Amino acid sequence: MGIGELDREAHVPEATGNGAAPRTLAEALRSGGDEALGALLRARPDLLSPVPNDLTQLATRAGTRASVVRALERLDRFVLQTAEALAVAPDPAPYPVLLELLTGAHGDAEIEAALPRAVAVLREQALVWGDDERLRLVRTARELLAPSPQHPSPTGLGPTVAEATAGMSPGRLQEIIAAAGLPATHDPVSAVASLAELFTDRTRMAALLDTAPPEALKVLDRLVWGPPYGEVTADPAPPVRWLRDRGLLLPTSPRTLVLPREAALHLRGGRAHRAPEPTAPVVTPARDYRPQVVDNAAAGQAYTALATVEELLKSWDQGGPPVLRAGGLSVRDLRRTAAALDVPEQTAAFWLELAYGAGLLASDGEADERYAPTPAYDDWLDLPPAERWVRLAAVWLSATRTPGLVGGQDAKGRALSVLGPGLDRAVAPEVRSRVLALQATLPPGSAADRESIIARLRWDRPLRGAGGAAPPGPAAAPPGPAAAPAGGGRGTGAGPGPGSAGGPGASDDGGAPGGSGRPPAPGTGTAPGGAAADLREQIARWTLDEAELLGITGRGALASPARALLNLPLAEAAPDDALQGHDCEPAVAGSRAATLLAPSLPEAVDHVLLQADLTAVAPGPLRRPLADMLSVLADVESKGGATVYRFTPASVRRALDAGRTASDLHEFLAAHARTPVPQPLAYLIDDVARKHGHLRVGAASSYVRCDDEALLGEIVADRRSAALGLRRLAPTVLAAQTDPASLLDGLRAMGYAPAAESAEGDVLITRADAYRTPPRTAPVPVPDGPPAPDATLLGAAVKAIRAGDRAATVVRKEPAASPVAAGSLPRTSAAETLATVQAAALTGSAVWIGYVNAEGAASQRVIAPVRVEGGFVTGYDHTADEVRTYPLHRITGVAELADEESA
Repeated sequence: MGIGELDREAHVPEATGNGAAPRTLAEALRSGGDEALGALLRARPDLLSPVPNDLTQLATRAGTRASVVRALERLDRFVLQTAEALAVAPDPAPYPVLLELLTGAHGDAEIEAALPRAVAVLREQALVWGDDERLRLVRTARELLAPSPQHPSPTGLGPTVAEATAGMSPGRLQEIIAAAGLPATHDPVSAVASLAELFTDRTRMAALLDTAPPEALKVLDRLVWGPPYGEVTADPAPPVRWLRDRGLLLPTSPRTLVLPREAALHLRGGRAHRAPEPTAPVVTPARDYRPQVVDNAAAGQAYTALATVEELLKSWDQGGPPVLRAGGLSVRDLRRTAAALDVPEQTAAFWLELAYGAGLLASDGEADERYAPTPAYDDWLDLPPAERWVRLAAVWLSATRTPGLVGGQDAKGRALSVLGPGLDRAVAPEVRSRVLALQATLPPGSAADRESIIARLRWDRPLRGAGGAAPPGPAAAPPGPAAAPAGGGRGTGAGPGPGSAGGPGASDDGGAPGGSGRPPAPGTGTAPGGAAADLREQIARWTLDEAELLGITGRGALASPARALLNLPLAEAAPDDALQGHDCEPAVAGSRAATLLAPSLPEAVDHVLLQADLTAVAPGPLRRPLADMLSVLADVESKGGATVYRFTPASVRRALDAGRTASDLHEFLAAHARTPVPQPLAYLIDDVARKHGHLRVGAASSYVRCDDEALLGEIVADRRSAALGLRRLAPTVLAAQTDPASLLDGLRAMGYAPAAESAEGDVLITRADAYRTPPRTAPVPVPDGPPAPDATLLGAAVKAIRAGDRAATVVRKEPAASPVAAGSLPRTSAAETLATVQAAALTGSAVWIGYVNAEGAASQRVIAPVRVEGGFVTGYDHTADEVRTYPLHRITGVAELADEESA
């Protein structure tokens, strides 16, 4: 549809009389109140970018393809089915005709009760306009949803008799109506009308079908619910010829036949859809638990989540894995991270993306780029545990990065890596919020059945996919003769061949044109975009898994802290109430969630239990100073309800490298141990401290310095030092051919305890938190279209559109000498302009002006002048709804308003 057609649909004709039915979408919008206009802008926020000048421009924008596709994507299944039924109905369609298309000849009380809501939603979103006697679907929506030779209909219906016979010779039309038992006509138009009347007359159509061969009825049965197209050979079977001769199958190409829409509706009993779905599927519980059990399980998972993120980032304290050239983490490094966390690779990807999304992890931006914790990580650690969890959960809810995609491929066949590009899916936050809101419709403690949630999501957004899958457009290819190989062999292409299942001319039952080679239609089971719709379901399943990992849910049921964070009712509520959320500020909701979670988290302890086997048992989570020091002094051996740490020579040396002395370590253990320090542990600390720093390693290329000449001789004589390239420069100095870091590692592997020293000869202290990236901002979620407008913006936009519309449609007096063409700016001389605005200022009346601003943009405005002086006119601008001042030399002309408007 071209811009001209959109303008004609939105064009504003002369004002109609009071009570007259609207003739355009713009008139329908004009006849509605500000509340209806605000509801439209709230439901379709893309119409506000930028704010339209008037209702005519708003109607034009509402009819563009991109905007209509976006609006259709947000319809639930029954509202979409209603729009699809309108697309195959006459234009305009009375409400009873629409009702019959959805209920059929026998009626359906459930559909009758649901249809008013569906029509109201379509009207609210400006997809349908007109009263109940003349319902009109917006032209672009009709083009997207109606059957045509270019793309299949969501209803499975084909073209009308008039559309299918376009281009057919008059002689052939007369043959068809004669075979159908109809009298001859004088022209093709009346012949088509006569055939269409036959197909819509239940009595005569039933009589015609009573004379059909049984095989012909089987052919119709296979086409009636779609696809309505079938391919035939040059010499079709007798049942197919019988149908073709009477117009029950009409040719669309030399070897393709179609079932006309009127005939299909008769065979369907008047129904446009095989299975209308007026009510949403119910989310059913899979299992019920006591709410306290759910909250305790979720709190345990929340604590595990905090511990896992902290463990992950602590392991990268000295710099994590390198960044791939294309961005992201390599598969090998992801596998190592998963092994270190003792989780599957997909779970490790989730924790990495969660830390990255929270701004706790980023690349350092150096030449040899690596991942490392950010300064925000230290701030996060300073928060209470419940607040740390709230921050992670809030980030997860709004994140568009989708870790479930890791390991797949993008549109160009490139692998998707964790922390890399290509993982953003704008629909992810909406799916997560919807899944959790559906879980909240169940009583507290009830775990929802996964498949019932997926079914409800399919009903909520049947057209919605990743990034928005559009309804099939004119580019889709119709089934044609190319689908059938020459010679009557079996069809192997996109459409049914003459010998394929139901192919006419080859089957035993007389040849039913059938097969489903055409692309799937929206709303008929498979959403357009196929993989896009599958991704939406995958995101829903990933959401359920990730919510359990994060502690949003416990045993599959939504926990109380999560309900508070989502601003959902904490007690049992009706489904409609549970689906309403976000009434309070996020900070308030987060504070409520933290308050509910804090009592369920284990309390941090400030002591450990030392054992004679060089281990320490932490009976719970440790307070941060104790945990930081113990993580340097010992290695974690096992985790669980209690964490077991093991002291080793390497771990004690690590503490000494961090600047601690043996006495510091003894005092630390004595202060935080509830049991006496075992003698083996005391001996281990003293023994390592005695050797620590005896050897000094610095940078020349690198060197080893030691006051003990015999010890240096022992190192040089050791065969294991050959790889270090050691050479004696002085009795107490060895030079090496490796860098200081490699030399330190090599000597430690040989069992020594060297210490690094600076150029001044001082021991270099290595601290556990020494390496951080520069300050980084967390990744910003990719928006899914324009943001929803707030009440302030909506009110201002409605006021501006109404004011602009008044200025555009106001009735004005045209100068007799120089009539102004409709829609053009008024033209008057400078003297006439000055005299007219001065008179208006004296009388307090409003005038219509043409104005050109400094950028050369022309506009029409209605102003009420109050002061004219110094070459400027100041007055109340009805278009902008404020007082403004305009230079007189930029006013192209002025005209008085008609008496009935200015009165």
